[in-house]
Amino acid sequence: MPRAPGRFRVGCSGWQYLHWKVSFYPRDLAVGLFLEHYASVFETVEVNNSFYRLPEASTFEAWKERVPSDFLFAVKASRYLTHMKKLKGPEEPLSRFFERARSLGRKLGPVLYQLPPRWPKNIDRLEEFLAALPKRRRHAVEFREPSWYAEDTYRALEQAGITLCLHDLHGSEAPKRFVGPFVYVRFHGSGKKYGGRYPDSAVGEWAERLAGQVRRGRDVYAYFNNDWGGHAPRDAVRLREAIERRLGVDDPA
Repeated sequence: MPRAPGRFRVGCSGWQYLHWKVSFYPRDLAVGLFLEHYASVFETVEVNNSFYRLPEASTFEAWKERVPSDFLFAVKASRYLTHMKKLKGPEEPLSRFFERARSLGRKLGPVLYQLPPRWPKNIDRLEEFLAALPKRRRHAVEFREPSWYAEDTYRALEQAGITLCLHDLHGSEAPKRFVGPFVYVRFHGSGKKYGGRYPDSAVGEWAERLAGQVRRGRDVYAYFNNDWGGHAPRDAVRLREAIERRLGVDDPA
């Protein structure tokens, strides 16, 4: 029996950007309505500021009430866990994170764990961390140090049911290898970090890859982090439309 296709969602890494006015947000739109406008265009967003400071449960609750019922928030875990503790003793920071993030209810999507750029592979530490993750949630790990891209890393992720986050970052691109039960991709900029417009060729190549994963039954989450110049929302729409064309659908549902 053929596998049912997955669902894909494309959005941006954050929405609270004043420099998106005119290029994405109407000039006279109040900052307090940015999320509502964003959610009228996209079905998902990646919350990045949680990496620096974990929002209160009441903040997550307020965000939940401002978006449609099928909207999803991907949330980036705190740097306290990933960069300061380097995944050691994860139980307490994970408990604190989910105690607040669960206020999003059914609108809580994947949780992203971005590891430090100068921390080489420690497979034992990784396996201990993966074992501590809540099983009913979706998790993705983004590596920034090349030694992590190895077979034992991929095997540990697969066995734990955790996804390898693919990223396109100038000077540090992840291998284009799909590992885990779903797909998670971050686009950090074309030609420079956090800026630049992705060329049509790159958008087309990624659309082809991601449409193929959707056909194989994997859900796809893709986020653009090239916010400078307002490129992120425009590139996100371009990728979404390119995937839709390849799947022959008008709506990514």
